[in-house]
Amino acid sequence: MAQLAAWTPPRIRKLIEQQRDYAATVLTVEAVADFWRLQDFARRKARAFAGVTQLAMLQNPELNSKSANPMVGNARAEQTAQKDAIRRAYLRSQASGFALVMFSRTACGYCRVQWPIIQRFQEEMGWQVTLMDVDQRPELARRYGVEITPTTMVIRRDSVQRMIIASGVETYPNLAQMAFQATRLLNGDIRPEQFMTGPGEEDGFFDALANGPVSATDPRALGGDLFSASSGHNQ
Repeated sequence: MAQLAAWTPPRIRKLIEQQRDYAATVLTVEAVADFWRLQDFARRKARAFAGVTQLAMLQNPELNSKSANPMVGNARAEQTAQKDAIRRAYLRSQASGFALVMFSRTACGYCRVQWPIIQRFQEEMGWQVTLMDVDQRPELARRYGVEITPTTMVIRRDSVQRMIIASGVETYPNLAQMAFQATRLLNGDIRPEQFMTGPGEEDGFFDALANGPVSATDPRALGGDLFSASSGHNQ
């Protein structure tokens, strides 16, 4: 066990698999007991890791999702309301520069479900919305790459910039969130890596770029490898 304590999890897992196969082959009490001893060690190792993790989260709250995502009912409701307010204010501020287009077909039943949701977005955010029947304008379907209906798209006025935010029926909260993210991306307010960063989450736990670049293609990426030879303990 003292030797196992210095082994890496992949090495331990391989040993457990080998012992399992051996025990299932010879079917002796000793071999089977050894297999379960290894399983017990792995269980205790995982338990120990969980315990140290809990301490690490308490000492470093910036690494803990609870610092940015409260689980208590009233706090969650307050956070949701705050995010909704940020999203609504931003979308309303962009009403003069963006619009929604929903591509539909005359015989599309799902389109009749989606269109009132689009109209609600218009009422709450003040955006111009347009219903485009691709049966009457098939050239637009080809031009914008629309293959199914309904397809909902954010477009920047007087520009070729556009982005599909829904293919098929989408709920209003999801539609508003996708419009918010797409508009921020088209405006250059966020990078693609931050597309899942919600309202008010910039520079926080849920911002992928809060602590710097995460991709080698990011122009801000630092030189060198995090796990270079100089960090032998990471090998």
